[in-house]
Amino acid sequence: MSVWKRRPVISWCLYDWANSAYATTVMAGFFPVFFKKYWAEDLAVTDSTFWLALANSLASVLVVFLAPVLGAIADRAGAKKRFLLFFSFMGIVMTAALYLVAEGGWMLALVLYVLASLGFSGGMVFYDALLVNVAEKQKYDLVSALGYGFGYLGGGLLFSFDVILTLFPQSFGLADTSEAVRIAFLSVAVWWGLFSIPVFLFVKEVPVEADLDGQGAVMGGIRQLLDTFHEIRMMKQTFLFLLAYWLYIDGVDTIIRMAVDYGLSIGFDTNGLMTALLLTQFIGFPAAIVFGKLGEKRGARQGIMLGIFVYLLVILWAYQMESVWEFYALAVVIGLVQGGVQSLSRSLYATLIPRNKAGEFFGFYNMLGKFAVVLGPILMGWVGVVTGSSRISILSISILFISGAIILSRVDIAKGQKQARMMEDI
Repeated sequence: MSVWKRRPVISWCLYDWANSAYATTVMAGFFPVFFKKYWAEDLAVTDSTFWLALANSLASVLVVFLAPVLGAIADRAGAKKRFLLFFSFMGIVMTAALYLVAEGGWMLALVLYVLASLGFSGGMVFYDALLVNVAEKQKYDLVSALGYGFGYLGGGLLFSFDVILTLFPQSFGLADTSEAVRIAFLSVAVWWGLFSIPVFLFVKEVPVEADLDGQGAVMGGIRQLLDTFHEIRMMKQTFLFLLAYWLYIDGVDTIIRMAVDYGLSIGFDTNGLMTALLLTQFIGFPAAIVFGKLGEKRGARQGIMLGIFVYLLVILWAYQMESVWEFYALAVVIGLVQGGVQSLSRSLYATLIPRNKAGEFFGFYNMLGKFAVVLGPILMGWVGVVTGSSRISILSISILFISGAIILSRVDIAKGQKQARMMEDI
């Protein structure tokens, strides 16, 4: 049966369609700008930047420490969907609450943003882990790519509407742009909640044999977490892949988080940067699916390597660009590879882990991704301060891509998959 006709697959993909609205409209789009110009307008520019960076790092650090433990507990208790529901509900409610924050309420806005980001990132641990429940191993690449493709399209559609809403607020009966942005936050919560419903109704979680109470699940999860550290050390190929992933996804996430800031720092206007974000979203939809097909035919590693090579070219181009049309062009190129690198990394990792411990292992996977969000921008910021040049700072990210590619080339995938199958029987 075609994956397009399988209700669990489509339901799983729709969750990416749902929560990507938060990543696009809130995290990458309106929150950073609205924070500076509305909630924290009275703060010095450097102070507002500091507090926003601290909020992003805090949310990421919380996920870093929680993800592996919660993933282990979810495996022990058969509770991936329950944890996904909890974190999704948290993210949706906190995002909606941003609508209520008055002008000047920057501290409350940051608290809600941290909790909403925790809900978004925490939910991804269990969403990723459900991949092994909706697809056969030979379809991981395609289904993972479909998820990212749905995310780009869904997030892009709502973001497009919200951009129009903020550009022409009076046409929608709104007083001004600030009211339109607050409505945009509310629209993300509604979108996220509505399109999350199918994953809870139609994706079935594989039951576990143990019927643990809450305390038993927690203690068992912690013990399993400690065991996983030992297992990962023994699974050399999986460990190598995780190390490579941490490095190159650090580069990917840093570009996602810092692109708008970099554009502003070299003199581009906000409206142009928002348009570029939209380009990335809509191009990312078909491109992610194409990369999924590439992974099926040529192997996930080759697709990831192609994406890394393109990112290196993007960095070199960004270093010397002078015109806003070049930023648009880079947005197009990034859209062609960003979803592919993310989706193929997820599907390749799914083949290198024990199927019955997916939640726990994806907890580590997401933990490394969040470490990238903490450390990557620091590298770029430190190089910028030391050299006094934003352009040189963007070049520093190439170190992450090159190191990740070298280590990824050394991963023996067939051997790693064999080790994963053996671990399922232990």
